Amino acid sequence: MNKVTIQSPATVANLVCGFDILGMALDQPYDIMEVRKLDKPGVIITSLDGFPLPADPAKNTAGAPLIEMLAELDQPIGFEVIINKQIKPGSGIGSSAASAAGAVVAANHLLGNPFSKEDMVRFALFGEKVASGVKHADNIAPCIYGGITLIRSIFPLDIVSIPAPRLYVTVVHPQIEVRTSDARQILRKQVLLKDAIRQWGNIAGLVAGFVKNDYDLIGRSLEDVIIEPVRSMLIPGFDEVKAKCKEAGALGGGISGSGPSIFMLSKDLATAQQVETTMKAIYTRIGLDHHTYVTTINQQGVKIIEHAIL
Repeated sequence: MNKVTIQSPATVANLVCGFDILGMALDQPYDIMEVRKLDKPGVIITSLDGFPLPADPAKNTAGAPLIEMLAELDQPIGFEVIINKQIKPGSGIGSSAASAAGAVVAANHLLGNPFSKEDMVRFALFGEKVASGVKHADNIAPCIYGGITLIRSIFPLDIVSIPAPRLYVTVVHPQIEVRTSDARQILRKQVLLKDAIRQWGNIAGLVAGFVKNDYDLIGRSLEDVIIEPVRSMLIPGFDEVKAKCKEAGALGGGISGSGPSIFMLSKDLATAQQVETTMKAIYTRIGLDHHTYVTTINQQGVKIIEHAIL
């Protein structure tokens, strides 16, 4: 077997209050990637979608993790990666993580799965560093593990899978770009202790709400007093979208990753669809192009859909 095709899912990072430590995988949208094992060293990147992705593997979010993996293997092999990207770069739903995680899961499969999920996260973090200058796993971990994940620590890496009730996720992606590196630059460098205490309470409450299947607790805990007040200024219509979606029945939600996408959680499909209608109405009135998704939590993560011998 020397060729594999995978689906790599979009992800929502932070889950409002859990900056850099909480994330969840989505069933829609996802990237399609084909990875081929080569009998010579090196990494080749090909893009099929028209997005201006770097061809230099060291500067590509899929290529950089494979370079690290090959260095650890120390074998005379390489990989070719062909990317059909459906998760738009700069959308805030884990485009760079999908490329990084998809590449390492596919390569690991071709190698006979010598690396653990934690190892693959460790390699994929180099893709996030290319994208934002910082190694953060809140998109990478759910993309590889599936479901909802808590990153207790990056150094050393400590990832905890969190069970959750069945939830519907509605996402709106206003067609503007917010670069993760730029969104990090505007954050405050110091936080008031009272804000930190409130945030810690919300993170603990959200995790407890997931574990206990307590929808009311989940809704009460979807509050961010540190990051969202700053980043929301980059997203037109954010405050109105959040308020009107909660009026439509959503449990709550907020900025997906660094934005500009906004996500909302709902208990049932009918509510999630009404939330989508609300989002569309607001951005249509504003006059801003947008895409929406109504989906659920992806429990598997990166999925192998085809493998073959060339």
